[in-house]
Amino acid sequence: MSSALLPSSVAPTVPQGRFWALVPCAGIGARAVDPRAPDAALPKQYQPIAGQPMVLHTLAALAGVSRLSGILVAVAPGDDFLRAHAHPAFFPVACGGPTRADTVLGGLRALRERGAGLQDWVLVHDAARCLVTPEQVDRLIDVCAGDGVGGLLAHKVADTLKTSTEGPGGIRVASTVDRSDKWLAQTPQMFRLGPLTAALEQVGASATDEASAMEAMGLHPRLVPGGAQNFKITYPEDFALATAVLAQRAHGATLERFGGDRGRGAALNAKKTIF
Repeated sequence: MSSALLPSSVAPTVPQGRFWALVPCAGIGARAVDPRAPDAALPKQYQPIAGQPMVLHTLAALAGVSRLSGILVAVAPGDDFLRAHAHPAFFPVACGGPTRADTVLGGLRALRERGAGLQDWVLVHDAARCLVTPEQVDRLIDVCAGDGVGGLLAHKVADTLKTSTEGPGGIRVASTVDRSDKWLAQTPQMFRLGPLTAALEQVGASATDEASAMEAMGLHPRLVPGGAQNFKITYPEDFALATAVLAQRAHGATLERFGGDRGRGAALNAKKTIF
């Protein structure tokens, strides 16, 4: 095992490295979209929430993290949706693949081609987690920047967990699971570019998230408390909940960066990526 993959307890000191965000944005998310919706043909990440495409809320939050050197959005080949929302805060690359792991790998390779180092940190964040806050991302960086493995935002399970059994009488409870050590994985998930690339190349499409790929290499990513509002838009009813949260926040960051005249004005003064 290379030194870059050693657990934090034995990993040598390595350079700090820069911080990058990578947003996989190549999926469809069909189960989240109500077929009766006016924009039903659009992929989930481009569906409107509070008057803006979902992914713009996500990108606005990441753009509020000053330590990020750049935000790469990994889109599917031929996807030019973000061209109409071009902004120096992010950079779309048509490197998406058939699975999340393929898309993230494509994004990691694109970052490498654009000058990112193997020891740089990459924060992979779901396009559909549009309620993450810059403060949560900064907390993840603060906790994990000195860690030998990396980590992820996660939310401790609050509900009682049941296992089930299915038979002629329907689906019934089989047992109650101890929830004291159970967490819901969220994003961003933050790992160094080199070790994460190696893990995804070895594990392949069976990796449901970046942390599971690192776990398959024998590593133990750090859990950093996120929050209940950092949920992933998965079902049609999630849109209403996300809209309510953004309304309560007044979604000022998204409007400031990407909305109307305010967005155009902000674009003139925005920090450019190195791409």
